[in-house]
Amino acid sequence: YSSSVFCKSLYSSCKAGYLKIFVSDELDYKNFIESVDLAFQNSDYIHLDIMDGEFVPNISFGPDFVKSILEMKNGIPFDTHLMLIHPQNYINAFYDAGSDFITFHVEADCNPYEVIDSIKKLGIKAGIAINPETGVDKIEEYLPYVDMVLVMSVHPGRGGQSFMPIAIDKVKRLKELKDKNGYNYLINIDGGINDKTLPLVKDYIDLAVSGSYLTRAKKEEKLERLNLLKAM
Repeated sequence: YSSSVFCKSLYSSCKAGYLKIFVSDELDYKNFIESVDLAFQNSDYIHLDIMDGEFVPNISFGPDFVKSILEMKNGIPFDTHLMLIHPQNYINAFYDAGSDFITFHVEADCNPYEVIDSIKKLGIKAGIAINPETGVDKIEEYLPYVDMVLVMSVHPGRGGQSFMPIAIDKVKRLKELKDKNGYNYLINIDGGINDKTLPLVKDYIDLAVSGSYLTRAKKEEKLERLNLLKAM
C-alpha cells in the first residue's frame, strides 16, 4: 500500500499537503496506517485512486471504503480519481461517499461532456485526466468546463514507475492555455514525482502527487521528504 503528499497551491493560495493513496504490488497495512496518519496531519487536500481492473490492471476500493476514509478527513477537500472504464456509472456513489472532486479519464468509455455535467450538477468539482499517450489537444474542448486537469506522468494503476518526461510539455501547454484564455482549472501531475522530477514541472502546476518517493521511505524519513517537496 502506498500514499503520498504534496501540494504547491490550492484554490490559488499557497497551501501544503497533497495526499494520494493507491494500491501497490506489495500490500502493507502497517504502511497504510502510517501514511493515513501522515496525510491527515499534514495535508490540505486528499486524493484516492479508484481502479476497476479493466481500465487499469489493478483493483482498489469501492464507495463504502471511501466513505469510511472520508469520515476522518476533518473538512479536507477530497478528490476521487476514477480509473474506471465507465465512470458515469459511479458518480453518484462517490458523491454520496463524500467526494469534493471527482476526476475521470478522457480515455474512458463515456461522453466527457455528460460526465462533467453530471458531476457539476451535484455541486462538486469536476476533473479530467489524460494518460501518457494522450495529448492535450484531446481535452482542449473540455477545458472551459473543468475544475482540474490531471496529467499522468506514468501509466495509471501501478506504483513505483519512473517519471515520463513527455508530461513536461503537457503541463506547459495547459498553463499556456489557462493563462491565455482565463480558464480556472487547477493543473495537477501524478506519477514519479520526487525531489529530482518536481523541479522540472513546478513552475507550470498547481498540484502534484508523489507516491513511492514518500511511502517507500523509512518511517522517520517520510515527513522529512514531504517537507522537502513542500518547500520547492
